[in-house]
Amino acid sequence: MEDQSFVKLEVEKGIGRLTFYHEKKNSMPALQLKRLAEAVAEASERSDIKVIVLQSAGDSSFCAGASFDELVAISNKEEGLAFFSGFANVINAMRKCKKFIIGRIQGKAVGGGVGLASAVDYCFAHESASVKLSELAVGIGPFVVGPAVERKMGLSAFSDLAIDAASWKSAHWAREKGLYNGVYATHQEMDEAVEKLAKSLANSSPEAMQHLKEVAWESAAHWDDLLIERAAISGKLVLSDYTRNAIQAFKQR
Repeated sequence: MEDQSFVKLEVEKGIGRLTFYHEKKNSMPALQLKRLAEAVAEASERSDIKVIVLQSAGDSSFCAGASFDELVAISNKEEGLAFFSGFANVINAMRKCKKFIIGRIQGKAVGGGVGLASAVDYCFAHESASVKLSELAVGIGPFVVGPAVERKMGLSAFSDLAIDAASWKSAHWAREKGLYNGVYATHQEMDEAVEKLAKSLANSSPEAMQHLKEVAWESAAHWDDLLIERAAISGKLVLSDYTRNAIQAFKQR
């Protein structure tokens, strides 16, 4: 079957719309992660982009996290480190991006998808956009996305998601904990809120916004090393029989 996945960057009136898609609930294989990190880095440097809107295609899942097909194919620690470093590279690219990133979360976010929602600078969601950190349920743990989630929601909310790995938390719960800045009953209302803020920021001072973003992220200056260290933990755990069996069971549901 032909690969239908994509990452595309479209620019209009200072707004860079960064859209990703994968046929399996917008999950993230290694190539998709590489494309996304590169697109964020490109948007950061483009003078015609003043603000970025990060979104996925479709009206169902925002992002289902790591590709299970690639997880079960990992055969050694080096491959495991390489795969999970993909998520680290995306989060660090978003952190270091010179432009504010607005998240449009139109549906459920799982694992790495919660990490993406946590790494944007401002986030709007549809009321169907419930969240779950399912990693512990398959014997891994949200090690790479954990710092981003904890920074946005606090240690208590992160621990709640990470430990109760089988349960969904509602979009309104995520709003109360600080992940989402607004939750809307319709996609139209959500998109109107995204557009209003994006247009406002596109007309704001690029220099002032860049400095404000640097201030907001200054506590994460060590993440280049930290997230790779966390990727190594996940890369080792994914090799266990428990994880392989758990992932296969999830794939068969």
